[in-house]
Amino acid sequence: MIETKTYLYNTLSKRVEEFIPNEERKVAMYTCGPTVYHFAHIGNLRSYIMEDVLEKHLRFVGYDVKRVMNITDVGHLSSDGDTGEDKMLAGAKREHKSVMDIARFYTDAFMQDCEKLRIKRPDVVEPATNCIPEFIHMIEVLLEKGYAYVAGENVYFDTSKLENYYVLSAQKEDELKVGVREDVEEDTNKRNKTDFVLWFTKSKFDNQELKWDSPWGVGYPGWHIECSCISMKHLGEYMDIHCGGVDNIFPHHTNEIAQSEAYVGHKWCNYWFHVNHLNTKSGKMSKSKGEFLTVSLMEEKGYDPMVYRYFCLLSHYRKPLEFSWEALDNVVAAYEKLKKRVVNLSREGDIDEAAVALYEKQFAEAMGNDINTSSAITVLYDALKADISDASKRKIVARLDEVLSLGLKEALEQEAESAPAADDELTAYVERMIEERKAAKKEKNFARADEIRDELAAKGITLKDTREGTLWSIQ
Repeated sequence: MIETKTYLYNTLSKRVEEFIPNEERKVAMYTCGPTVYHFAHIGNLRSYIMEDVLEKHLRFVGYDVKRVMNITDVGHLSSDGDTGEDKMLAGAKREHKSVMDIARFYTDAFMQDCEKLRIKRPDVVEPATNCIPEFIHMIEVLLEKGYAYVAGENVYFDTSKLENYYVLSAQKEDELKVGVREDVEEDTNKRNKTDFVLWFTKSKFDNQELKWDSPWGVGYPGWHIECSCISMKHLGEYMDIHCGGVDNIFPHHTNEIAQSEAYVGHKWCNYWFHVNHLNTKSGKMSKSKGEFLTVSLMEEKGYDPMVYRYFCLLSHYRKPLEFSWEALDNVVAAYEKLKKRVVNLSREGDIDEAAVALYEKQFAEAMGNDINTSSAITVLYDALKADISDASKRKIVARLDEVLSLGLKEALEQEAESAPAADDELTAYVERMIEERKAAKKEKNFARADEIRDELAAKGITLKDTREGTLWSIQ
């Protein structure tokens, strides 16, 4: 455990706060998962990269983290305001497949993208369609408590029952727009324009595939109820951190707080962690605008997914990040240079544990400053430039990469496996030549010292002079 504090910007309080979990050294963490109707674009994946770094940082400094993520495979309409077409049904129509076939395919594709980007799989991944009984139970309780009502055969949450519905978004009711397109009609069943659907029973779609029996008729859940139920199923009534993109703040996360706190009767989640948009020159990246950049497309163009992860880590998660192929090209050069520098570290020398601990602490403090990944990467470079043995640097790189996950630790391990081993005869020869070179330098016979270095280089032996002495490796 590293003795350091972590500070996070909390969307709920609108300020940076010290992170203190409900239970000492244990963290209950929830991530809004994908709606699996299409491939994830790299803008979506920026959020998951930064949430992954947050989780790994917390583990790095000694927290026991349980992270839960949902998979939305039903109930997410094309407008977050309960209007438009079900996204899953739209995906099924587009590809002439069943909704569940679409869900399985794009869930697998999302997980493969996460693996390529070294995003750790959450401890629990739960599809919404697994939790219909939990949704129905929560809705029944909300109806009993008077926070919900039935109208037009649907079940709605009544936001007028809350003292501060806009606690997360700080939005004003008179600024709220109804609908998002001219062809979207206002739902006249709602008592208040901010009310939202908990359960649909009067579907607008004759061919809606996924429906279940409920006390209010055959139907399916609204999108917002899913995250509340899935998080409580696996994390209980008190959560430490809820993550997502800034576009989830309103209405999705706002609605989650409303229904969850009405259900449990107390504050539900203490910290809200939101990642800003990935933009292109034309604005926010989205599937609907046709700027559909995926991990697979980057690979087709010859980019290592680690380059995109590095690109994201060089910017702060709360700032908008503009993507272009030119910007990515600049990162390619920096990443390859960093990786080469790491792989070229020799395996000789003693490990300076005090130096390792120092850089671990500096790294943890940088990350603990609201997940400042660019500052944390600077600590990595500082360690590589430090006057310490390469063996110490290798250990530092491996430790810091447990959080950064840039493939540096794996590169070191692969290099170690592939490096040729020196036999006893070769070792004795090299050490004899090093001693002869040392004596030559002491006698100021630098020409002979250079000759010895060149002779060894010709045999594939590289020398490196350090404060601890001359180290050697086989190239």
